[in-house]
Amino acid sequence: MLILRNQMIAMRDGVHLATDIYLPDPKSGPWPVVIERTPYDKCKPSRSEKQLDGQHLSREAMAQAFTAQGFVAVFQDCRGRYASEGVFTKYTAEGEDGFDTLAWLMAQPWCNGRIGSMGLSYAAHTQLAMACLHPPGLSSMALDSGGFANAFQCGIRQGGAFELKQATWAWRQAKESPAALADPAIGHALAAEDIHEWFARMPWQSGQSPLRHVPEYEAYLLDQWSQGCFGEYWQKPGIYAQGHYANLPDIPVLFMSSWYDAYVSSTLANYAAFQANTQRAQRLVMGPWLHGDRNITHSGDVEFGPQAAFDGQVGATWLSTRLDWFERSLKPGTEPAPTSVQVFMMGGGSGAKDHNGRLQHGGRWLHGQQWPLSGSEPLTLYLTEQKCLSRTPATQPEAHLSYLADPAHPVPTIGGALTSGAPVFVGGAFDQRERADFFGTRGDNRPLAERDDVLSFQTEPLTEDLIVAGPLRIELWIDSDAPDTDFTAKLLDVYPPSADYPEGFAMNITDGIRRCRYRDSWEAPTLLPPGERVKVVIEPFATCNLFQRGHRLRLDIASSNFPHFDVNPNSGEAEGQARHPRVARNTLHLGANNPSRLELTVLPRSALPLPQ
Repeated sequence: MLILRNQMIAMRDGVHLATDIYLPDPKSGPWPVVIERTPYDKCKPSRSEKQLDGQHLSREAMAQAFTAQGFVAVFQDCRGRYASEGVFTKYTAEGEDGFDTLAWLMAQPWCNGRIGSMGLSYAAHTQLAMACLHPPGLSSMALDSGGFANAFQCGIRQGGAFELKQATWAWRQAKESPAALADPAIGHALAAEDIHEWFARMPWQSGQSPLRHVPEYEAYLLDQWSQGCFGEYWQKPGIYAQGHYANLPDIPVLFMSSWYDAYVSSTLANYAAFQANTQRAQRLVMGPWLHGDRNITHSGDVEFGPQAAFDGQVGATWLSTRLDWFERSLKPGTEPAPTSVQVFMMGGGSGAKDHNGRLQHGGRWLHGQQWPLSGSEPLTLYLTEQKCLSRTPATQPEAHLSYLADPAHPVPTIGGALTSGAPVFVGGAFDQRERADFFGTRGDNRPLAERDDVLSFQTEPLTEDLIVAGPLRIELWIDSDAPDTDFTAKLLDVYPPSADYPEGFAMNITDGIRRCRYRDSWEAPTLLPPGERVKVVIEPFATCNLFQRGHRLRLDIASSNFPHFDVNPNSGEAEGQARHPRVARNTLHLGANNPSRLELTVLPRSALPLPQ
């Protein structure tokens, strides 16, 4: 192959983006093009390219595979990163820069006018951002664990709260900023910051954060943090595809994500949008993994078994799957296979501890043509004063439970569907305990359910398997003596006591949050009237889990999940400000007059697709 390194492509504002181009045998063109736009250095291997056999493919190895199959491979550094010019402002320039890059590619003699895009995480965000502008030549995408449907609801904020993975990401990536690379003193200063101590001193302010050494990174992060209302800031194509779905190109898309990924709801929303707005075949794959870890069969302290890997189960490899996808979607006379859905149903394992000390939760792949899967049906469980989850609502008109939510002692994050939290917090499935190795815990290994500020509601031990497969929703009737507060909800699969786990194992499945000032409107927040009952809706990420006979399904209600989300000071102050935090007395109403409930999507065993 012929390699053209650091071709400087001009954007509409005169900034040039560094681009590496790998051409097949120059005697046989023109060819279709496949591009990846990344902020993580186009010359370094992507973490997406870790194979089950241990190989970590380089960019050159990827390019060799693409050029050998008759594609031009293109890798580009995003604006303000590595060899590209300009100032990096996270997410906001990717739509226009992607459009301009594709327009340049279309004008090259070696491009045949059909362009595909690929990439993990941020490199998926860059794809969907440009797709919203309907760029010339875009004919296929492989969206891997990213692509903002609505960053206000998934990726930057969620339920009105701010996702603090943005803070850890900014601190780590500032070390790779042009300023830090040009001046070692800046890099040393960033590395010397104690990020754990800074997390204990939140919220951050301008000049009072570990990012103060690189002001443009500090500025964009604090801007995201302060923008609590859904307004113009959040409606740009790069972070709000939902507002631009009508402009999507009619192309086939391969969607990839996983139940412990930070982009579950974005992936499913985008898949549904392309299904509704386009005529071409779409493919959806949802594994049990952490963000992009498609060949790691465990998540946190839970093992899903060898068939949970992508390689050898979903496809031969992720690389061969993309090559086949682009062969079918970019080459003349071919089409991708009909629309398909492939999701991993977690659960069904022995529950014993494996040789690595992980709980064997197990699981298997389900196949269908739609999501939720055919045959799905709703199930409502009511929260009772006895802390049960019941299929029948309460008969007594009034019932309630209360707790004190202290922002100085928030409920700690023990895993979950999140990414980029290192070195402060991690995602995945864990027994929900105050472990000493998790930030912000009491370190005594006591169950979170024993905290005074957590209300746990659970079923009786199940008499038959229950498959929860699809979206879920929690409707709470609450009141508070504070002008604003948060409510969180966490769904758990509770294992009974066993020889390996004498106290059982409370495995987190999915969780969500709602900031009460946004209970009625994302655009026009209103503070809570003291003591007045209001309805709050929490929508955790969808999931797919088999709750085995003998297990319990549990729902934990609290008012914080830190450091996954920023802590509400309960004071009604502006977002990102907490100068006057206060303890809130929060009440959950459970009687017939105001029934709080959990709404699930379940799949009867009779509707399970046959194994393939």
